[in-house]
Amino acid sequence: MTDHMANDPRHAAAGPRARGAEAAARCVGAGSDPAHRPQPAITRLQSALWVPPFGDLADPVRVARLAAEAEEAGWHGVFVWDHLCWRAPVRQVADPWIALAAVATATERLRMGPMVTPLARRRPAKVARETVTLDWLSGGRLTLGVGLGSDRFGRELSATGEQLDDRRRGQMLDEALEILTAAWSGQSVNHHGEHYTVDGVQFLPRPVRQRVPVWVAGFPGKVRPLRRAARYDGFFPVNLEHPDQLAEIAATITGLRQHATAPYDIAVALPPGADPAPYSKAGATWWLAEFEPEAVSLDQVRGVLRDGPAVP
Repeated sequence: MTDHMANDPRHAAAGPRARGAEAAARCVGAGSDPAHRPQPAITRLQSALWVPPFGDLADPVRVARLAAEAEEAGWHGVFVWDHLCWRAPVRQVADPWIALAAVATATERLRMGPMVTPLARRRPAKVARETVTLDWLSGGRLTLGVGLGSDRFGRELSATGEQLDDRRRGQMLDEALEILTAAWSGQSVNHHGEHYTVDGVQFLPRPVRQRVPVWVAGFPGKVRPLRRAARYDGFFPVNLEHPDQLAEIAATITGLRQHATAPYDIAVALPPGADPAPYSKAGATWWLAEFEPEAVSLDQVRGVLRDGPAVP
């Protein structure tokens, strides 16, 4: 296979699926408790591109090719924004799940996922199917980023009749996460909540690692997102201003977690060229290179990824 074919997602589909089956075979019998499922050891700060699939990058083939180039350059992950629309001048927006499917077939090692998906505007039963299918397609490389979402930047909630109250969306987020956790267990799901109903549905197959890792987004200083994040696998602070904030967040989450010795991720978004070392010292396990959504371009992202991950 030539180099350009290896980077084309249309020529790489078989590998990740086969690896997913092999990983699933290794994980048979593993528990769904995040403290006991297989986890790669984190020995240094991991690096990822955090890409808005807007403008030039509304083409999933381009995103997949960027991901293949990032993997070759030594990056550890590619995450994409999840939005229906954005403020002007952005007009072209890609669906994150389709883009991530292309990324999965174009790469072999990169961690990937939507960062973050606002679960309150999605049906959790469908997300259960989407996450597991993408997890198998990628060979167990999916991380699910979740959050409340916002109406500030493109009116995507109000323009489509979605819930606008933050508290209500928080309740919907918690309920949806309960459904996803139950669905990933492989057992029959019987959920009759305030916002959602799942009546006797069994979601098979299970994820490759028996449970998809969940990173919860939230603003620094907000207690509820931290409590929510402590129940799952990672935290993604939004609008983080300095490393001292992160150190406080890491200490708070450690105090809230039931399995404090289990692997846990804290991801921070930083502009390209920023020094991630102070954030690593404060507790970050991932840094995500962020881009201005109104100005992101193929050439800009390619330039950043070719510079390589600035891992301390």
